[in-house]
Amino acid sequence: MYLYKDAHGTVIYVGKAKNLRARVRSYFNVDRLAESKTGTLIHEARNIDFIQVDNEKEALALENNLIKQWKPRYNILLRDDKTYPYIKLTAEKYPRVYVTRRLRKDGSSYFGPYFPGNLAHRLVHFIHRHFKVPSCRIDLTRKHSHPCLEYHIHRCLGPCVEGLTTDERYAEAVRSVRMFLEGRHKDLAQELRSRIQVASLDTRYEEAAALHELVRTVEELGEKQKMASTDGGDTDIFAYYAEVPLIAVNLFHLRNGHIVDRREFFWEDQREFDAPEFFASLLKQVYLDDPYVPAVIHVPADFEEREVLEDFLSEKRGRKVEIHTPQRGQKKAMLELVESNARHSFEQRFRVLKPTSKAISGALQDALGLENAPQRIECFDISHIQGTDKVASMVVWENGRMKKADYRKFIIKTVEGNNDFASMREVIGRRYGRLKEEGAARPGLVLVDGGLGQLHAAAAALEELGITDQPLASIAKREEWIYVYGQEEEPIVLDKFSPVLHLVQTVRDEAHRFAVTFHRTRRNESRMRSELDLIPGIGEKTVMKLLRHFGSLERVREAPEEELARVAGRAAARKLKNSKASASIELAP
Repeated sequence: MYLYKDAHGTVIYVGKAKNLRARVRSYFNVDRLAESKTGTLIHEARNIDFIQVDNEKEALALENNLIKQWKPRYNILLRDDKTYPYIKLTAEKYPRVYVTRRLRKDGSSYFGPYFPGNLAHRLVHFIHRHFKVPSCRIDLTRKHSHPCLEYHIHRCLGPCVEGLTTDERYAEAVRSVRMFLEGRHKDLAQELRSRIQVASLDTRYEEAAALHELVRTVEELGEKQKMASTDGGDTDIFAYYAEVPLIAVNLFHLRNGHIVDRREFFWEDQREFDAPEFFASLLKQVYLDDPYVPAVIHVPADFEEREVLEDFLSEKRGRKVEIHTPQRGQKKAMLELVESNARHSFEQRFRVLKPTSKAISGALQDALGLENAPQRIECFDISHIQGTDKVASMVVWENGRMKKADYRKFIIKTVEGNNDFASMREVIGRRYGRLKEEGAARPGLVLVDGGLGQLHAAAAALEELGITDQPLASIAKREEWIYVYGQEEEPIVLDKFSPVLHLVQTVRDEAHRFAVTFHRTRRNESRMRSELDLIPGIGEKTVMKLLRHFGSLERVREAPEEELARVAGRAAARKLKNSKASASIELAP
């Protein structure tokens, strides 16, 4: 391994070679120095470090780790708006299931990845409905006085409240969930039949009937899985479209012989493009740290390290992995299909084509890991100056556009001083408490302006209302990171070109504008009232007329006496002019 460093000691390129002397000498070849990337690299490099390893496989792994650690600007860096979800079964006294996109060494069991991404959410929904193991964030280390809505709609066994379930019953449900996620459908069906017999003997006929229906569902899922596995192996297909420095790559996932999903990768700053080198680097970054590797990988260009990478991935998978560059037939046709999609991705990303409402909703669902594509977003922001005249706004995005008819303003009523978290909690509670009373539909996503504090305040307000299934997220201003409730440890960082980030920023900025405008209006009214109320003979009705007509104290100051007389009457205009308070009002003549 060798590392080029600049004058500041920053790693700017990571490479590997069997013969380091020959490799470094090649960089000073006249032809290579004429290349944009190599010439600039050598011009900036001031030092070379090296690390000796025992074999090429160790070099592959180390190179990948160093690139991810140092992010050298002359290496090809993986940039991706999309990762695939896993299902996490926690290691707690009362385990829960979550959809996650990050694997941790925390004792939990992880299953996946799932293609397409919403499959994980559908499976977790199935687990809630049939096994009643929840995904809530309630503290289960202590007992609560009453269960949440999920228990009442029969999607949770209620371990949070003493007496609703037993440790044995909950452990039995978790064991069934584990067999289900491991694909042991036959074993699960057999265990469920045993439970049917026990329930029938105890005359618990409704429970026995429900278990019987679950057995049928599990057996059907097992049969579908068995049929699908005979259709073909798992294959990943890469293709690209490039107009340097812009590059778009598509990756199609074929699972059991069917296209199940695709990923898009984009680069905006590649000085040059060499397909073999590019895909050698890309494949290492995609697969070396991923727990799942397909049996076959198709790439548009062969590369020098292909056989070494095949061996490395085969060891990792435990079965043979093949990397091919198809030249003819059906496989070549599939590669051309992916290439066509890469060109389309390039056009959408770099020709600034406006995505459809359906496309942006789907992209938002994938990026935030939501169960459904949101058709409506309600976004909240708080505005005040040092805790005075506190107000909040709610703006609405629906089906691709802002819906101003549904905007709402809130005056903060219960919070003293400068406390944005408590203000957010009040507003969210008022909004969704009212929707709950009216039986009205909730939005596909609630978005709050701020970081984790605002997010948790909003979540607490929803939890007080018994609402535990509302998709909720926040966007932090400084980093522009998106936090999804339930996945706070995995903030979503989108690149500056992402249409999803543009959508969230647009909605957030509109909420901020609406809140600031309302706050400014309230502040002007308060200030104007306080000064006008000091003038003897100017009553409440006259003040209201002046407020409605002029809107601000500055405009009252600038108004001539004749205009004041038309609005409030000549006597009031004279009082405004002649009052001792006129020194502070400074009316124009």
